[in-house]
Amino acid sequence: WLVIDRKVYDVSRFSKQHPGGSRVISHYAGQDATDAFVAFHNDKSLVKKYLRSLLIGELAPDQPSFESNKKKSLLEDFRELRCTIEQMGLLRPNYFFFFLIFLHLLVLDAASWLVLWYFGISFVPFLAGMAFFTIAQIQMGWFQHDLGHCSVFRKPRWNRLLQMVVINVLKGLPASWWNHLHNQHHAKPNCFRKDPDLNMHPLLFSLGKTLSVEVSMGLVSGLPLPHYNVFSFFSLERRRRSSCLTITNISISSVS
Repeated sequence: WLVIDRKVYDVSRFSKQHPGGSRVISHYAGQDATDAFVAFHNDKSLVKKYLRSLLIGELAPDQPSFESNKKKSLLEDFRELRCTIEQMGLLRPNYFFFFLIFLHLLVLDAASWLVLWYFGISFVPFLAGMAFFTIAQIQMGWFQHDLGHCSVFRKPRWNRLLQMVVINVLKGLPASWWNHLHNQHHAKPNCFRKDPDLNMHPLLFSLGKTLSVEVSMGLVSGLPLPHYNVFSFFSLERRRRSSCLTITNISISSVS
């Protein structure tokens, strides 16, 4: 079960049929999923029709309607900010802008091959073609990112269709794979074992006091903890407790 707007829903069976995948829902098992529900579903009236048959009760008056690891006042501020942004129309897409983005991606991709076809594969044409191709591929990644978030068209099916053209055809990657991982990332950002972007050990590192304390139990002894804000993921598999990263002791300038 999970909670949306203080209503409790049994999604045990529905999770297998969920269009966004069962894992996204399972990350909120026994938790409040209101903010994730609002963020992921554009047509909420349509989705709520399917929720009616899953309703099994409501929260008791003394139960909080937010995730236990989040601060209530901060959460309310963000909800108010989101409503203000929506009312101002800042989330409405500019179709002409995205048309120009897609057009310039096609031009760059075509130019990379035309340079090699016309000038041959000598060193300078090869570098020019590689530059065009690299820029196009990077920009395609961000364009399909917006499509994956259904931020370009109002209807999700048109976003999915164009996303498949960009990432499947032009980039050679499966859109279903990217959506499966990225939806989990936004459902539980920076939550270890739930955010796939963090499941990259042992090659990458992580920042954060909460995770650092957990790792230091098995790695560090006799040294002050504040000096260890960066830890390898090598020993994280020893710890089974899920934890969310809280970035501390680091300035915005050093992050950027």
